[in-house]
Amino acid sequence: MTARRDRFGLRAVFAHNGYRRLWSARTASQWGDVVATVALSLLVFELTGSALGVSAVVVAEIVPVLLLAPFAGTLVDRLPRVAVMVAADLLRAVLASSLIFVGDDVAAIYAIAFGLSTGAVFFNPAANSMLPALVEDEELVAANSGIWTAAVFSQIALAPVAGILYATLGAGAAFGINAGSFLVSATILAGLRLPAAPAPLNRGGLFAEAAAGLRLLAGDRLLRSLSAGQLLAALSTGATSALLVVLAADHLKLPPSGYGLLLGAIGVGALLGPFLLMRMVSDPRRPAFVFGPYVLRGLVDLVLATFTALPVALVALATYGLGTSSGAVTFNSLIQAHTPAGARGRVFAGFDLLWQLGRLVSLLTGGLLAAAIGIRAVYYLGGALLLLAAAIGWRGLHSPTDRHRHPGPRAPS
Repeated sequence: MTARRDRFGLRAVFAHNGYRRLWSARTASQWGDVVATVALSLLVFELTGSALGVSAVVVAEIVPVLLLAPFAGTLVDRLPRVAVMVAADLLRAVLASSLIFVGDDVAAIYAIAFGLSTGAVFFNPAANSMLPALVEDEELVAANSGIWTAAVFSQIALAPVAGILYATLGAGAAFGINAGSFLVSATILAGLRLPAAPAPLNRGGLFAEAAAGLRLLAGDRLLRSLSAGQLLAALSTGATSALLVVLAADHLKLPPSGYGLLLGAIGVGALLGPFLLMRMVSDPRRPAFVFGPYVLRGLVDLVLATFTALPVALVALATYGLGTSSGAVTFNSLIQAHTPAGARGRVFAGFDLLWQLGRLVSLLTGGLLAAAIGIRAVYYLGGALLLLAAAIGWRGLHSPTDRHRHPGPRAPS
């Protein structure tokens, strides 16, 4: 058993040169993103003096996904995926650099945030789609774990540094670092070689192919169940994540430093999740590891709404972080293993669309619900939505028809 785990662990996936390049490129751009995100929030709040102004940045980042995701996924399936990612990085490098010169113009900041998100709409589906071409099927869980762990560690380690950087050197330095990170990512990716791109399913016009991708999400029972789960989870998480600060103050009666402790607990759990996951599973189709995290996170929301003791909240949120990270890894791995190669770009873009749509609705309604009924109601509802997502997804994953049509990852030779 130990040898089997080692074979499918991080050492095995980092033995692949292509995976090392993809991991390094994504990690470099994530470092810059963390620095820029902190600086952007601080700068907009400084310029507008309102939380609404900061929220508008989030909206500017969500709208491109809603408008462009189906077409971005189609282009990812049509074009060489490495070229798509390099082009997206170069676009974002130019836009991030321009923030240095328009840092006092709020309208320009919103427009550039829109453009940066547009680049991500193309980059992310391409990155997720190419991973199965870089590692073995049995290594998908470990490969996604390595990418997720790097992202979480970047957030935990660099967010405080970004705040210090903004205070000492200003926003321009942070945006310059972000632009540089995109150039580093593009340089690394330029040397990545993939097998020939698969022919897209239902080849036709741009609109026809985008529609075919949406039909695949709706027509495939497993993908349909995963889509419903993704949307319900987004409807839950958008509000509960944004309003954690309200829960800390109004329900848990914590000072601002207490809110920081809650965020730290989530980070610790999220960092541990992939390491524990790799020790337990290599097949992403195991239902307990795909949809169990929804159950875990749903129960945590119910606990947070019910109890007020800080130790209980810290343990619960560490568990929430563990469930979030392990769930994201197995969810992505399952989609990669299940979806035909020529449709992965559209499928991942479709899931991005559902996530951001649910997140936007949740952000808009969560605050109203908290003001009208109270913050505990938001968390009770969020927990119920996550449990429902788990039930729907579990049913889809147990579909004998889908298991017959798309067999799981092959057994090791």
